[in-house]
Amino acid sequence: MTERPNTPLLDTVTRPADLKHFSDAQLRQIADEVRAETVSAVSVTGGHLGAGLGVVELTVALHAVFDTPRDKLVWDVGHQCYPHKILTERRDRIRTLRMKDGLSGFTKRSESPYDPFGAAHSSTSISAALGLAVARDLGGQPPEGAGDAIAVIGDGSMSAGMAYEAMNNAGHLGKRLFVILNDNEMSIAPPVGAMSSYLSRLYAQNPFQDLKAAAKGAVSLLPEPFREGAKRAKEMLKGMAVGGTLFEELGFSYLGPIDGHDMDQLLPVLRTVKARATGPILIHVLTKKGKGYAPAETARDKGHGVSKFNVVTGEQKKAPSNAPSYTSVFARHLIKEAEADDKVCAVTAAMPDGTGLNLFAERYPSRCFDVGIAEQHGVTFSAALAAGGMKPFCAIYSTFLQRGYDQVVHDVAIQRLPVRFAIDRAGLVGADGATHAGAFDVAYLANLPGFTVMAAADEAELAHMVATAAAHDEGPIAFRFPRGEGTGADMPERGTPIEIGKGRRIREGSGVALLSFGTRLAEVEKAAENLAAKGITPTIADARFAKPLDRDLILDLASKHEALITIEEGAVGGFGSHVAQLLADAGVFDTGLKFRSMVLPDIFIDQASPADMYAVAGMNAEQIEAKVLAVLGVTSIGEARA
Repeated sequence: MTERPNTPLLDTVTRPADLKHFSDAQLRQIADEVRAETVSAVSVTGGHLGAGLGVVELTVALHAVFDTPRDKLVWDVGHQCYPHKILTERRDRIRTLRMKDGLSGFTKRSESPYDPFGAAHSSTSISAALGLAVARDLGGQPPEGAGDAIAVIGDGSMSAGMAYEAMNNAGHLGKRLFVILNDNEMSIAPPVGAMSSYLSRLYAQNPFQDLKAAAKGAVSLLPEPFREGAKRAKEMLKGMAVGGTLFEELGFSYLGPIDGHDMDQLLPVLRTVKARATGPILIHVLTKKGKGYAPAETARDKGHGVSKFNVVTGEQKKAPSNAPSYTSVFARHLIKEAEADDKVCAVTAAMPDGTGLNLFAERYPSRCFDVGIAEQHGVTFSAALAAGGMKPFCAIYSTFLQRGYDQVVHDVAIQRLPVRFAIDRAGLVGADGATHAGAFDVAYLANLPGFTVMAAADEAELAHMVATAAAHDEGPIAFRFPRGEGTGADMPERGTPIEIGKGRRIREGSGVALLSFGTRLAEVEKAAENLAAKGITPTIADARFAKPLDRDLILDLASKHEALITIEEGAVGGFGSHVAQLLADAGVFDTGLKFRSMVLPDIFIDQASPADMYAVAGMNAEQIEAKVLAVLGVTSIGEARA
């Protein structure tokens, strides 16, 4: 067990109100102690380290100046919220981060009144803070009271259009609102785009607020006839000094840049704006991700996401890999397709490492595009690449593809453009919990006309599906795969295209047929082995396709078995629903087939290990076994064991 750090002042802090009793010098010490506690806690739990370390001083200063939870502090994404949780009555549970029945790795309304708005996807904080500010002015009465609204948003999150939609609306409404732009030059991947370049120019200059104040004061001293010309000169001067002119055009007063690790700058600025602000104000704060912990500062990703680690050395305790990860298999086989076809290209939305496209970018930099945290743009950009004769692979996690759904429908599906969607993190993902689960993509894609939807049962199947997608030009196609390691399947040198809409039989049996879609196939096979010991030998098939369905395979299974059970790692409305529709339309239910569909339950499942989450979902081998016994009318041995 990691030795706990010495934190004498922090030990006296239970809630943010306690910070009001300390001097500025003591607040600086508390920040140092919060940093040490954050490092210590994450060394035990794993999680998002670098982001939290970058906002330690900012977190302490915000809670010391504002009056949370009456004042509403909204953290964009929320992966930087561990110091916030330490200060908001959750320090005693901080070593349960991302664990079953523990603290969420993100902000969560049901967890604490100090989390006024839940998050885990980026670029929502300004919209949320504006809504809270308007609710306040309309007389809304949340239990903790209605005070100021403060959004803390990173420079990477500012690449998303939603942030500008919110700022445009906030500037129009003119409500008192605070936006802290936490500019660390480093989101999960290096930030991209014109906004990043603009911010770089801002912090390359001297802090701007003094010049702005001087110019404003000088104008007021001039005789009236000269003032209008002087105002125009002042605007030109502001432009020359770079300044916050973009934000001011959106209706925000701009302050900055200031050093986000210097409490002597943070505290006076925050106190001043709290006392004087009448409309929306943006405070541009410069921070360093991983600040104060050398292993994080020197890591390429600044310690963004880490497993358990040694505090002294920073060495992470990762379990040895027995099989390649699905993500790496996708990346390697996409590179092989690109070697054979110079029209193959790849698009990601700020997740090159997470999707494996960093490997593709090293090999084919001119054919790999990181569009920033902008899934809507990424999907439409991919659609136009396809319209222009390229073969785009749009690699976006299932949970994040939800953000671009309108574009999937209108810009891809309606136009029947052959965009290849590589959907990582399908199913339940573990410690990131419900916000990052890939539960809905089969349901929201398979209902679209002309869409082909596949799921890989193992890493070898994934290789074949990459090849299938590369060869498919008759409309949009998607293939989904989970986080983590494969099953150890024998890998082909290069994938072979699969016939569209054709599944495969895995094992012949009798009585009951188990039709799997996705990587639950391994659990289905375990269940079948257990059932064999009881004299039951199910037929097992791998559907491969949710759309188009393998009609011949499904109807044959239905005609030759007493019962048919589908199993999938997705919500109701997906693969099983499409199978049921096929069976109903074919009149199969008229002859008495027993049909069951095993899907994720109608709940959001909190963070735990994937095995524990699938146990909650009722989709592990023993639960599949119990379902077979129940549908066949056999006394449920599975229930007796439980």
